[in-house]
Amino acid sequence: MSMNASRRDLLRAGTQGTAAIAALAWLSGSPVGADPPVNGADARKPWPGFPRQDPKLVAEVVGVSHFNEQRVKELVTSCPELVNAWWDWGFGDWESPLGAASHVGQRGIAEFLLAHGARIDIFAAAMLGYTDVVKALVVAKPGIQRTLGPHGIPLLAHAKAGGTHAADTIAYLESLGDAGTGLEVTQLSAAEQTRYIGTFACGQSGLKLVSRLNDSGQLVVDVETGESRSNNRMIRFVGNDEFFPSGVPSVRLRFVVEEGRATSVAIRGSVPELTLVRIDG
Repeated sequence: MSMNASRRDLLRAGTQGTAAIAALAWLSGSPVGADPPVNGADARKPWPGFPRQDPKLVAEVVGVSHFNEQRVKELVTSCPELVNAWWDWGFGDWESPLGAASHVGQRGIAEFLLAHGARIDIFAAAMLGYTDVVKALVVAKPGIQRTLGPHGIPLLAHAKAGGTHAADTIAYLESLGDAGTGLEVTQLSAAEQTRYIGTFACGQSGLKLVSRLNDSGQLVVDVETGESRSNNRMIRFVGNDEFFPSGVPSVRLRFVVEEGRATSVAIRGSVPELTLVRIDG
């Protein structure tokens, strides 16, 4: 079946940002919402990877752009460069602050980001109801309406997130017939999903993958390398014990199932090719 994003799906996808609050807190080493960094004599010391932007702040600004306008303003005012930062939620599911605000309908956040130099795209234009902009892009590049946004969310879903402000845009995109088409996936029952739940490790590398059901009953994976972690990444079933991470169909996770449960999982695609073996009995 086609993973077309209904309003429920959109909100569920949007909660990937809010559900990431705990992960953002872990990344920053302090509660999300702490005071922004300051300039001058009290400025923070260089972080790992300097002069690239501090990944902790990048993760936070993208995360809070789903729901916390005040914190976005604090971060961007303190560090203007963050307005065009991008964060990889896992496996190559990249998202910017504007991309985050756009798929959950945070108009105020989107307008603030644009006023401070964010680079507008078709997804933000759709959510904001800029119908002429969306039409111009479709005319200039036919088929662009089928391009998917962060987490694999279709363009039409972004427009629907804009509500009444985007009514004309919604009508136009619906008239195209394919602006709401998502990636092809197969739905699994809760009982079917349990065979893939487990903890898997890759030798002595320190890499560990935990597959589990989240609070919404969706299959997700947490990946830990010893240096970093990526939590709560939804995976989508495509058949033959194979999944792709949400928004990243080029990466596949193939489970080996024996006697009703997974004994190993292989990760393939535009990432290091790895095989992890079950370690939780």
